[in-house]
Amino acid sequence: MATKVIPIQNALRTPLAAPRHDGTELADVRGRPLRDLRISVTDRCNFRCTYCMPREVFDADYKFLPHAAILSFEEIARLARVFVGLGVKKIRLTGGEPLLRKDLPALVAMLAPLGADLTLTTNGSTLVKHAAALKDAGLKRLTVSLDSLDDATFRAMNDADYPVAKVLDGIAAAANAGFTPIKINMVVKRGVNDHQIVEAARYWRDSGHILRFIEFMDVGSTNGWRMDDVVPSAEVVRRISEAFPLEPVEANYAGEVAERWRYRDGAGEIGVISSVTQAFCADCNRMRLSTEGSLFTCLFAHQGHDLKLLLRGGADDDALRDAIAAVWRAREDRYSEIRTAATAGARKVEMSYIGG
Repeated sequence: MATKVIPIQNALRTPLAAPRHDGTELADVRGRPLRDLRISVTDRCNFRCTYCMPREVFDADYKFLPHAAILSFEEIARLARVFVGLGVKKIRLTGGEPLLRKDLPALVAMLAPLGADLTLTTNGSTLVKHAAALKDAGLKRLTVSLDSLDDATFRAMNDADYPVAKVLDGIAAAANAGFTPIKINMVVKRGVNDHQIVEAARYWRDSGHILRFIEFMDVGSTNGWRMDDVVPSAEVVRRISEAFPLEPVEANYAGEVAERWRYRDGAGEIGVISSVTQAFCADCNRMRLSTEGSLFTCLFAHQGHDLKLLLRGGADDDALRDAIAAVWRAREDRYSEIRTAATAGARKVEMSYIGG
């Protein structure tokens, strides 16, 4: 991979022992606790969304990771157990498209007994096939990416000619399997799908699901991001509120990414994720584990820490715990607070490699 990965031993520059199970909180340089782990289970996807995996880069000649390079389910489960011991309360499975990983419900069944809030983000293309098995395996919550309800727009944005109706079928199958509420993520790009904001809100009102609007972000180095393409969340809220009056709702927990709004008429709620215009770095409590076992402390990072080297080199759980703790303690990331035109153009890890 082009992503820079450094030996995790380089992070072991503090003599402090990591907390075990004594209630001690692990915090980074800015005092942010480690609470959320994102695990990418594959770098592959069957969509080629322009803001994530543009086809001109991720084409037929693109070299994805070989199977031997990616973490096994047993390795993932072992690391997840160590992370939970360090205070992680929520685990999200991502990709790429995580449901392209063969037998993923088996991994869910291995992670469910850890007691963390176990969630998954998917493009929904294979949910009809997998929803029931995921629920039976112990998956607690589900998020589906769906950038447009207009079929032509959706096909253009996923650049795989995939119809919106099949994603809606997947959402229905997931709801029937017992996932409720399902979160629906819509990345908004000006001039592409922003004219459909109110219609999306209209469609999902009273559905029992939660529509969330995400500002178009400068993740990775291949999506051609421009500030002019960003539709600020404040504009999204204003447009929807003009049609369906909204009022703010308190966060469910400290560090929650989405700002919550509910319809005054009781028809449910929406969320907005404002990484560009309203940075939430101050409360960010997320660590990311890549498909091949590298740790990243920010979605916009330019390098990771090679945990697989320790994992496959015979390290015991205490050594893994200490290495992870050292990486977190040294963490200073606040990319969205210091974003400039220069930083936006800098080389960064691709979102398809570490998950959203």
